[in-house]
Amino acid sequence: MLTYASGENNSHFLEACTLCSKPLGHNTDIYMYRGNNPFCSQECRQEQIEIDEARERRWKVAKKSNEKTKKNNVRTGTVVVA
Repeated sequence: MLTYASGENNSHFLEACTLCSKPLGHNTDIYMYRGNNPFCSQECRQEQIEIDEARERRWKVAKKSNEKTKKNNVRTGTVVVA
């Protein structure tokens, strides 16, 4: 926990691994990913990268499927006006 000159206590983003929540030591390596996401090991960091890549692939597939559905929603038929 950081204490500022004003006496205010704030939780610091480098206190625990983003993936496994393991406390990060003060004299140990910290592996960063996408800005302010700290990891305790290369393995945790790599697992998060793989999770993000899989999520991105699923999103792209869903987006393509949604675009195809919109293109195929063309109404045909006869309109009768009375």
